[in-house]
Amino acid sequence: MYSFERRQLLQVSTFCLVSALMWHVAPVSAQPVADFYKGRQVTIVVASSAGGGYDLQGRLFARHMGDHLPGKPTMLVQNMPGAGGLTAANHIYTIAPKDGSLIGVVQRGVLTAKLTSPGGVRFDLEKFGWIGNLAPEVAAVVAWRTSPVQTTQDLFTKEFIVGGNGPTLDPETVPRMLNALIGTKFKIVSGYTATTDVLIAMQRGELHGLADFAWGNVKRRPDMQLKVLMQSGLAKSPDLPDVPLALDFVKNEEDRKVMELFFVQKTVARPLVAPPGLPADRLAALRAGFMAMTKDKAFLEETKKLSIDVEPERGEALDALVARIAATPPDVAARLAKLIAP
Repeated sequence: MYSFERRQLLQVSTFCLVSALMWHVAPVSAQPVADFYKGRQVTIVVASSAGGGYDLQGRLFARHMGDHLPGKPTMLVQNMPGAGGLTAANHIYTIAPKDGSLIGVVQRGVLTAKLTSPGGVRFDLEKFGWIGNLAPEVAAVVAWRTSPVQTTQDLFTKEFIVGGNGPTLDPETVPRMLNALIGTKFKIVSGYTATTDVLIAMQRGELHGLADFAWGNVKRRPDMQLKVLMQSGLAKSPDLPDVPLALDFVKNEEDRKVMELFFVQKTVARPLVAPPGLPADRLAALRAGFMAMTKDKAFLEETKKLSIDVEPERGEALDALVARIAATPPDVAARLAKLIAP
């Protein structure tokens, strides 16, 4: 009898302890979104150094997005460059708090990183909380005004010396791919710390041009009088109807599939993500706040002043695109990885 009563007492005590713990935990998980964000500072990790296009976007978000979230939190930008954007993506996925107090502007290269640079990836693309994308992007092959390469045809007949700021970044991966698939004659000079340094080197005469420069960034630099020779993307920019796409020069369907896989990441050129495991109501609030921000008059006026294109995409649409990339046939992924490898 004693043993039975003792076991019964232990079971009751355990039940009470578990109930008490649940009582304390439940309000945290059920905390209203507005209460969570009220008076809070949210960190926006930007996967690049200060001064570039991603940084410009991150600081733009920091100035406007908090006004469209419940509780109206303040936002602070933290730059985290490195490894072609993988440093920031890995941090957001593995180390960052999973409560909505940190979100990130990641580089578009994370979309295909698992296929092309698997050794550096510490994240599952499909488990990120995709908040939204500000706009797709078309990149341009640009030549300095005194470069010996001044026409699209010159790209196939003359050596074109271009600068790069990292072996896994587009200014270096794109020319390697174009050399292999369509026969251009890019010569890559690596080692520059940022695109701004490449532009300075072009002005000094060290380089002929840049093999992948976002068209939005070209438009922001009319003083440089850059010559646009080719476009990189799945479709042409409306601003450049007479400039050919790199895809126009592909000779067979196999090569086209490889190039399209690479360029699909440009359709999600400026993605905003949350860490995995974020409470569903907070992810929904971030997604709704992002879309509301992209329609706000003050936000749109500033994007116009900064020459930033706005064609927003919802987070749910990004989920579908990410799933499609994850289903890439292994032979296509392997060939792309081989072509763009340093």
